Amino acid sequence: MTVALGVAAALIGLAVLARWVLLSRRRSLGTAEDRATYETLHTAALAAPALRAGLDPESVARALPHLRRLIGTRTVGITDTHGPLGWAGEDATEHTAELVAVVLEHGRSQASKGVIVAPLSVEGRVVGSIVAVDESASAGVARTVTEVAGWVSSQLELAELSASRTALMEAELRALRAQISPHFIYNSLGAIASFVRTDPERARELLLEFADFTRYSFRQHGDYTTLAEELRSIERYLVLEKARFGDRLKVITRIAPEVLSLTVPFLTVQPLVENAVRHGLERKPGPGTLTVIAEDAGAECLISIEDDGVGSEPETVRAALAGRTSSPSVGLANVDERLRTVYGNDHGLVVETAPGLGTKVTLRIPKFTPTTVD
Repeated sequence: MTVALGVAAALIGLAVLARWVLLSRRRSLGTAEDRATYETLHTAALAAPALRAGLDPESVARALPHLRRLIGTRTVGITDTHGPLGWAGEDATEHTAELVAVVLEHGRSQASKGVIVAPLSVEGRVVGSIVAVDESASAGVARTVTEVAGWVSSQLELAELSASRTALMEAELRALRAQISPHFIYNSLGAIASFVRTDPERARELLLEFADFTRYSFRQHGDYTTLAEELRSIERYLVLEKARFGDRLKVITRIAPEVLSLTVPFLTVQPLVENAVRHGLERKPGPGTLTVIAEDAGAECLISIEDDGVGSEPETVRAALAGRTSSPSVGLANVDERLRTVYGNDHGLVVETAPGLGTKVTLRIPKFTPTTVD
């Protein structure tokens, strides 16, 4: 929602920017006005990708030629709070640094001797300034510089939102790995130890499965993987759990071959399978069945993880998904949040459960690729 609001604000800023540039250049109405509006929007669109990379010398160097064209002055530059990041055009005048210092301190535009400086801000914080230099700098040009600065600020806010989202996803992934490690490692090693004397070959096979599983789960690169890789990790996990549960655990899988190459967020399905075993089947007296299905559903892949375990109160699940519980089943909320972040709020988890009736978790993964698989 926050990203959507930021995009909307950027679009509104573009429209306002186009209008001010139009007025400052005193274009006439009719087709000339249409051409001027298009030129402004097109030039801003060319600058936007660089600005959304953040405020650094490389992004500034790519954006400045377009910003200079927008403003129409001899020289345009951008600074951060420490100094200039780049210039387009001729060198700035001697007293530019003094004006920039005033703008950075007070957060208000300043103009003097053909130099106009406007602040760049992100969420109320002044993070830099945009500088325009021209002998014929007028009040109209000053207003244009201010409007351009506001639009640039909106692009920098979008860049910060994107960086925050990436950092949040990385933190959630680290939390998920931390959740997996203590419980699963302890139980797996205990199961393997039980075979060391009675069946050494079986113990060796389980150790290899354990090594492969942990290597996948704790890898340090890639936010995405293929469904085939995720299912292979699940298979290793279930081999280890079957060693512990024996005949108590029955597994049914039905996977459509055409969805195996689908790109999915890393550790999306595996935590749901572990959740079904730990919180559904482990607490059930007697045998239990886990069913994993991945189906081709047109533009999406439909994945479901179902167990016939002890189930749960629906309100407990809702609280877990909303982060309002101290339940150890944090994996459910973690996966739900990451799916919503990547694909949108309408792609969160759907959980069907009731006490004594088991649990079914369903997720829908679009077939488009959000990023490159590492």
